[in-house]
Amino acid sequence: MATPETTSQLLDFINSKQQITYNDLSEYSLSRGIPESELKAALREMESSKKVASRNNGGILTYYTIEENEINDVLIVEDDRNISKLVALSIGSGYNITQVYDGGEVLPLIRGKKPDLMILDLMLPNKDGLDICQTVKSDQNLNDIIVILISAMDPTSNRFKGIKYGADYYIKKPFDPQELKSLVTIFLKKKGKRFDPLIDLPDMEGITKAIERSVKDGMYTIGRLRIENLGSYTERFGERSGITILRLISQLLQDTVSSIGGDTYAGFLNTDEFLIAGAKQNVDDAVSRIKNEFGMVLPFLLQDEGYKMLDLGVESLFESNEVPKLSLLFIPSEMDKLIERRATILKNKGYDSSSKSIGSYTYEELQTLFGKGDLDIKITRDSKGMHLHVSKTGD
Repeated sequence: MATPETTSQLLDFINSKQQITYNDLSEYSLSRGIPESELKAALREMESSKKVASRNNGGILTYYTIEENEINDVLIVEDDRNISKLVALSIGSGYNITQVYDGGEVLPLIRGKKPDLMILDLMLPNKDGLDICQTVKSDQNLNDIIVILISAMDPTSNRFKGIKYGADYYIKKPFDPQELKSLVTIFLKKKGKRFDPLIDLPDMEGITKAIERSVKDGMYTIGRLRIENLGSYTERFGERSGITILRLISQLLQDTVSSIGGDTYAGFLNTDEFLIAGAKQNVDDAVSRIKNEFGMVLPFLLQDEGYKMLDLGVESLFESNEVPKLSLLFIPSEMDKLIERRATILKNKGYDSSSKSIGSYTYEELQTLFGKGDLDIKITRDSKGMHLHVSKTGD
């Protein structure tokens, strides 16, 4: 059991960060003489009292500061009454919940009483979930409604379409009630900027820790997963299409890392690259799964951009001059080069070897560490959302 003083101290620390990993909390607690058992007890207490919420994000357990605001309206659209009841029980109390069982009733309802969040099944009578999602997210009066798609259908094309139509997340049935509860809580109650789980994988701090572990642990593999030709694809089909691809890969990574477990980790380099780290077998497994699922999605990407398969195969279409050939390339880091570049960067930073922490690498330092030159793609965020900037190497 945690003392009130310990709980208050930890909560103040989490509030100062707004979101923080369990590993960082553990290091903070250790530096202040707080036993791990007391840390875990304090976190359980804070979650039960709805002061924080946690989520496994890219293989990293992360805690988010939660604020108690007005009671939110949640709409559950699910034609199976038993599943609808399970969804309602999963997200818990503290919300005004409305349950609808017919897709044809949804749009008139939300135009009359706009909910804050909608949990939406795909297979519905009279109007399917993808149509509803597309209508909601293309309507400027409704598009700030958070939409979580949930379905037992094959996610190969539906996940892609849902993300393209603006869905905030896609959950496969059978779903984990705790995962659904965490998502709803963080979407609606998180302090600070709006939660964006499809891109908000661990970035500089998390990647720094993964690099440092790979340097010290010979059994720990680290490498980059690059979306080949994403810049050309974005120039051909537009920023929105490029962002859809990034979001798709991000969720594939999160799902894959979660299912593999262990110490497998995924991060986002804010370009056309993600980072995967962990035991070599786990990393190899993750890369294989993601490449396989992305390969199955490629025909739907083509069809969505207006290309018909007819007598041509997917590869022949992607090899044409008209359609940039998208693919995933995993580039494992060469440890001797990584260690050499790391030493140069730390020297330039004036790092004192007696210090316990090196801080975080900047994105420019990360590019140097991984041996990259000028960026072809860079991601920025502002109050209006995420933006993808494409430039030719050397510009």
